[in-house]
Amino acid sequence: MVWQRQHGRHGLPWQGTRDPYRVWLSEIMLQQTQVATVIPYFERFVARFADLPGLAAADLDEVLSYWSGLGYYSRARNLHAAAQRIIQDCGGVFPARPEQLAVLPGIGRSTAAAIAAFCFGARAAILDGNVKRVLARHFGVEGFPGERATEMRLWALAESLLPLAQVDIYTQSLMDMGALLCTRSKPRCADCPVAGSCVALATQRVALLPTARPGAKKIRLHKTAQFVILHHAGRIWLEQRPPTGIWGGLWSFPELPVHDDVLSVCRDSWGLNVLAVRACPSFRHVFTHFGLTITPCWVEVAELPLRVAEQDGWWARPDEALAAAIPVPVRKVLAQQPD
Repeated sequence: MVWQRQHGRHGLPWQGTRDPYRVWLSEIMLQQTQVATVIPYFERFVARFADLPGLAAADLDEVLSYWSGLGYYSRARNLHAAAQRIIQDCGGVFPARPEQLAVLPGIGRSTAAAIAAFCFGARAAILDGNVKRVLARHFGVEGFPGERATEMRLWALAESLLPLAQVDIYTQSLMDMGALLCTRSKPRCADCPVAGSCVALATQRVALLPTARPGAKKIRLHKTAQFVILHHAGRIWLEQRPPTGIWGGLWSFPELPVHDDVLSVCRDSWGLNVLAVRACPSFRHVFTHFGLTITPCWVEVAELPLRVAEQDGWWARPDEALAAAIPVPVRKVLAQQPD
């Protein structure tokens, strides 16, 4: 904990407070996302949704628009749902115990413990990805952390190491060690305050721990799609995606398989009066588990039908579209609108 005070991360916009709303928001945003990426999103989000009642009362579309570009959009939907649950079921008072927090949408055991420790001084252990790596290396724990037996062993270690006091500082120390020293690649073992007792370092297994997922390295899947950008008189058609799955709940363009003829589908299937079709260069968007090559196709239509392909949607001006909850590839296409 002495190392954390001297060398850890301080002054982050969600630090220096015991406000559970801000701590909770930061913990959710930081899931699978780097601190540098989160900071501007966090600041913009709390400027608009300053507290729990404000978030709970907001429209989900607006919440998603402030999350747009941060990815893993189920986090935003769960955040909104949890805020409403706290207002409705807890009288607007944030639960203080980890077991109460862990039943809320989007809050797992580790996140619940972090909130309870930072805000309420609870003696609760965390086990996020960084902490798993620190514990696996320091104690020489073999086995893929995603397997239940290994994870349970790590949980037992995490709980056994909890100090009797200053759990919040200890928890931040673990997080900072994993983020700054015991990194996945190029760990800074020479700067580590507990290097002298690290099993992985002593046995030259730092690069081997935590144990990788069993089996051969997974090949990244690759998918393709066409974006059909319908436009007329300065407006663009957007439709809302299903609430689950890729870009769940966000506004996007109609999509077609890459080999479908856009003109035929627009005329014959969607009944549109097409004036012009212009295909644009394809580009690639990378997700965690697959890559997506997108081919934008701009289609000018002669009128503004109320529905397209039996899908409710919205004819938006470009500025309205850019302010809406749209995924990054849609934003990229709108920024490169052809003349």
